[in-house]
Amino acid sequence: MHRVAPRPIDCAAMVEASSPHTKYTSRDGLNVGLEGAILRLTIDREKRRNAITDSIIYDLIEILESANEDEAVRAILLTGSGNDFCSGFDLSGRGAAKQRTGATQRRLPSHAHRLVSLFYTAQVPIVAAVRGCAAGIGLHLALAADFCIASDDARLWEPFVNRGFTPDSGGTWLIPRLVGIARAKELLLLGDEISGATAAEWGLIYQSVAAAEVGPASEALATRLASGPTIAIGLTKTLVHESHASALDPHLAREALALELSTRSDDFKEGMTSMAEKRAADFSGQ
Repeated sequence: MHRVAPRPIDCAAMVEASSPHTKYTSRDGLNVGLEGAILRLTIDREKRRNAITDSIIYDLIEILESANEDEAVRAILLTGSGNDFCSGFDLSGRGAAKQRTGATQRRLPSHAHRLVSLFYTAQVPIVAAVRGCAAGIGLHLALAADFCIASDDARLWEPFVNRGFTPDSGGTWLIPRLVGIARAKELLLLGDEISGATAAEWGLIYQSVAAAEVGPASEALATRLASGPTIAIGLTKTLVHESHASALDPHLAREALALELSTRSDDFKEGMTSMAEKRAADFSGQ
């Protein structure tokens, strides 16, 4: 019996197929590009004020999961096209058909809630650049990012109670931690809109600037993060977030482990060398 010789394995093709870089391609409603060490994500549905859809949520989940494992990505910059950041979730795409009881509760853990959790827990630092409207899940993505820079006149809004339903995508968890219970109730129970300038004054976001400065300021911050000691930044982010729910002694143990890991990095060695040589450090992210 004649045997067919096995086809040679194309290792290069296998690497390419499994590489996280292959996921950094633009999709419908989402522009994606890896430029240097910065992964740029732009919600691109200007006619719908960048309201996001199910497919955009699942695409963002896939991209963020890849980026968090990709050593080439050292910072992420999230923006919206046109005049708005993101006006929330586009409910018009759901149609009028009645859903089975419990459908929302079953869908959210792998949907919007998974996305917000990835923003909050990814060790890659994330910058959100906000102009115009940031509402609902759009606002929550900006708040789950490590830094949100908004225009002074941006409009930040929790529309849920005004529409007769309760918040999702982490609003009732993120906002009280950032501004306290009283102001969280003002935003979530009264549904009052606030400006970017007020949000910065409250400590809800990192910074507000003139509208024309949002792009340059967010680019500068993302570049600074991307050129920093990536391992130390990621571990520090994790420690800060875990501190809310931790007693002191367990947290000190996690600090010791993080210190052990970070001091074994090339960036730690560069940091020590640059200090001895009295020059700026040139971190590689390794």
